[in-house]
Amino acid sequence: MRFFYAPNACSIGIHVVLEEIGKPYEPAPLDFRNNAQYEPAYVAINPKSKVPALLRDDGTLLTEYPVIAMWLARTNPEAGLVPADLEGQTRCAEFLDYVCGTVHPQAFTRQSRPNRFALRAEDEPAIVAQGRELAVKYMNVIEAGWRGETWVLPSGYSIADSALFFIEHWAARRFNIPLPPHLDAHFKAMLARPAVRRTLELEGLPT
Repeated sequence: MRFFYAPNACSIGIHVVLEEIGKPYEPAPLDFRNNAQYEPAYVAINPKSKVPALLRDDGTLLTEYPVIAMWLARTNPEAGLVPADLEGQTRCAEFLDYVCGTVHPQAFTRQSRPNRFALRAEDEPAIVAQGRELAVKYMNVIEAGWRGETWVLPSGYSIADSALFFIEHWAARRFNIPLPPHLDAHFKAMLARPAVRRTLELEGLPT
């Protein structure tokens, strides 16, 4: 497997999943600061010009965080990264979709790339402020609906935790947004996991 990622992007969550599984993979970092995702060599592999992306051993490419996470979990059942029952799988997919489809683009992309949402440069500070407000709102929604104990799901650690980790990491270490109590405890528990520490080291980020 060849794993395409950008350090400190949302792909950090898939990086954690790969480290949890423990099977060999080839890391392929992309420098987003220099727009490497738009270089012809990468576009030829992934026309979406985004990460994460996973080139499987059969030569086929998987894109989109929830899809990659679920495929890795289902093809490596011994890792126990997805609930065994239908309700648990459904709630796991629901959580992945909320984080990747709502929290990430609406809250955090507004803060990191406000030019995508503003027609004029002078409007960008308001977009950033709106993104911060939405980040707080969405994290409070997750906090209020917390079903598990340490981990997101009552069944235990799963790919849902890897998704929550990347937004917690951005909030706490990139945008200086305080985490609600359950999320703060979850973030600290994630930082204590060897797979997370290895991922941070591999991406050149503080552990």
